Amino acid sequence: MDTAISAGHRLFDAVLLDRDGTLVEDVPFNGDPEKVRPVPGARVALDRLRAAGLRLAVVTNQSGLARGFFTEVQLRAVHARVEALLGSFDAWLVCPHDDGDGCGCRKPLPGLVWAAARELGTSPGRCVVVGDIGRDVSAALAAGASGILVPTPVTRPEEVAAAGWVATDLPAAVDEILRRQAAVDPATYRSAAAGSVFPSTDTAVGSAAATGAVRPAGRVGTRSGGGGRRTVVVVRSDSAGDVLVTGPGIRAVAAGADRVVLLCGPRGRAAADLLPGVDEIVEHPLPWIEATPDPVDPTAMRELVGRLAAVGADEAVIFTSFHQSPLPLALLLRMAGVPRIAAISDDYPGSLLDVRHRVPVGIPEPERALSLAAAAGYALADDDEPTLRLRPEVLAAADPVTAGHPALAEPGYVVVHPGASVPARAADPERHAEIVAALVAAGHRVVVTGGPDETDLTARVAAAGAVDLGGRFDLAGLARVLAGARCLVVGNTGPAHLAAAVGTPVVSLFAPTVPFGQWGPWRVPTVRLGDATAACRDTRAARCPVPGHPCLSDVDPAEVVAAVRVLGPPVPT
Repeated sequence: MDTAISAGHRLFDAVLLDRDGTLVEDVPFNGDPEKVRPVPGARVALDRLRAAGLRLAVVTNQSGLARGFFTEVQLRAVHARVEALLGSFDAWLVCPHDDGDGCGCRKPLPGLVWAAARELGTSPGRCVVVGDIGRDVSAALAAGASGILVPTPVTRPEEVAAAGWVATDLPAAVDEILRRQAAVDPATYRSAAAGSVFPSTDTAVGSAAATGAVRPAGRVGTRSGGGGRRTVVVVRSDSAGDVLVTGPGIRAVAAGADRVVLLCGPRGRAAADLLPGVDEIVEHPLPWIEATPDPVDPTAMRELVGRLAAVGADEAVIFTSFHQSPLPLALLLRMAGVPRIAAISDDYPGSLLDVRHRVPVGIPEPERALSLAAAAGYALADDDEPTLRLRPEVLAAADPVTAGHPALAEPGYVVVHPGASVPARAADPERHAEIVAALVAAGHRVVVTGGPDETDLTARVAAAGAVDLGGRFDLAGLARVLAGARCLVVGNTGPAHLAAAVGTPVVSLFAPTVPFGQWGPWRVPTVRLGDATAACRDTRAARCPVPGHPCLSDVDPAEVVAAVRVLGPPVPT
């Protein structure tokens, strides 16, 4: 039975539903209540959402009003019939305009989603939009909400490919919303484990109830090395972007621990320094994580075991990417004397894990991390939000580059970041230069950013009319630059997640080598560009396997200009 979840332990407050093709059968320009036919299972599905404490709104384009096919009185009669059949909704948001009217509310623009969130007393990031065509998903992304596509015969294949979250029908979409909601709530796992004393735990989030036993975090004793305080080691040994998307899970652990020690690798250290909730950092490479690994050095591993033993941890939570195994590190943590270890593992862990958690493929990485934290007994604090965040002092710090550069004196510039740690995820320099030229021609102030090893690239791209800031600052400095930006134009690489952490919208030039739903910018206004159907889809290739890099080389600079316009106010004239 679906039950309401406490506000501090849930992802979503509201579900916003398209009308035609999603709630009821699509009758073009319908002004007749007698023609309203709910889709199969709609009433039961909606009642499950209501029972779970989620508010419901309808967000619908109705250009038939502008075209004169029906009147407002007829529209209200249709909506009354929908409510008679499906139950009441907390809000109805209607765009009465046609495509050529220039409004801001007609999907795929985000106006209806913004308005619905305001009326329901929540933020777009805590809303899920369910619809049957790409416009619905695009409106959700542009507002910073989650979007679920429920395809029908009129849904185009490219819309299905581009959607980050697809369900077969409305009841299946509701199943997934409630499953993901429950997955980040520790009560889901405690209720399944009530009364159990098993030494090992198997948790799964494929259903609302987990299986096996979970020992609540508060039952674990404090080791003498912790000095009377509860100490938890959290692990994410990957690149900066990977560490950033793990931030919500780390904050959840920090909300229930006295001391959090983060183990990360050299590539993620700069991001680790930016995360709230981290008290100490242990930097040490884990060679089995790297794409081009060094040999495992027994001396280095003994050193790591010693450093971990010195922490005196009561518990460890190992965060990994979906394709990585936590078990090598779990063995080292056991050797260091850590008594309780939680991780996501599809492989049989034997005695290496106390909480063996499993997550379906395709879940957004931050949600994946939050669900592991919940399985270990931790949730975000009630005053926290399920978003990416940085430590406040990072953005408040004085920076001679960002504070003194004339190009950054006034906020509202557009940042173009042409590089990527994985070459397959970036468009070529020529296309970026064309994008810069188009943005400048449209009246935008443009700055180009990149790391110290990308200065040749940034100079080449910025020559089209932008200010070149390549190599001028570290990751914290880039965060401060992004915080003042109107939006960021970038591939699916670390700066996209850094922008999400400071709340800056993203024009995502997303190569489909990895799933957008898992790795796209999380809970920040986003426009996705690029060919989601390209042959490189889901290959996880580091270098483009298709001649010409077609997934990104065909991005029209005019599309980027239009995307920037969607994500921000008009350019001052």
